[in-house]
Amino acid sequence: MMKSDVLIKGLDILFPDARCELLYNKDYELLIATVLSAQCTDKRVNEVTKDLFHKYDIFTLKDASLKDIENIIRPCGSYTKKAFYLQTIAKRLVEDYEGKVPNNREYLESLPGVGRKTCNVVLANLYDVPTIAVDTHVARVSKRLGFAKKNDDVFTIEKKLMKKFPKELWSRLHHQLVLFGRYKCKSIKPECQDCIFKDYCLEYKKKEITRYE
Repeated sequence: MMKSDVLIKGLDILFPDARCELLYNKDYELLIATVLSAQCTDKRVNEVTKDLFHKYDIFTLKDASLKDIENIIRPCGSYTKKAFYLQTIAKRLVEDYEGKVPNNREYLESLPGVGRKTCNVVLANLYDVPTIAVDTHVARVSKRLGFAKKNDDVFTIEKKLMKKFPKELWSRLHHQLVLFGRYKCKSIKPECQDCIFKDYCLEYKKKEITRYE
């Protein structure tokens, strides 16, 4: 198994300025962008939210036509469901918090389309709450480097990572793991040969065994 300090040092070299790649200027924009990012790339979400936030703010979004929202966010996939999520979130935030996103996990997770991962992303970026949001990239890297088992679910992976790494590094580590999984340790055609972690990688070891059989 890879040691946590080796991963931290390596990720600090690769991604010293790791941060959320979703673009936002207001708190609710991050929440909405993160909801849209489910099963969608950040790049595409940023293209969609540029149009969405130009046309609507949180107050006008709650009364917008669902069809219009659907048309704007269609490239993100699951647009019918996501349009309903966005409008409901807008209504709830305006009614309950005057359009602000609260530092309240229980409330945020009660919103449609907002699960633990989305909540972790929002709380970490808006309120510096120490969290590790486990998306597909974080899960894949954690399993390949031996920090989690093959069949672990995202919550189990989150708990394991929280035990392995200092609390003050959680949010930074999340962003670094996301970027590492997105650009290096990709699902298809990972860049193994030049990877500084390949000696620890279970996936790479399997490839090497197969190669020499």
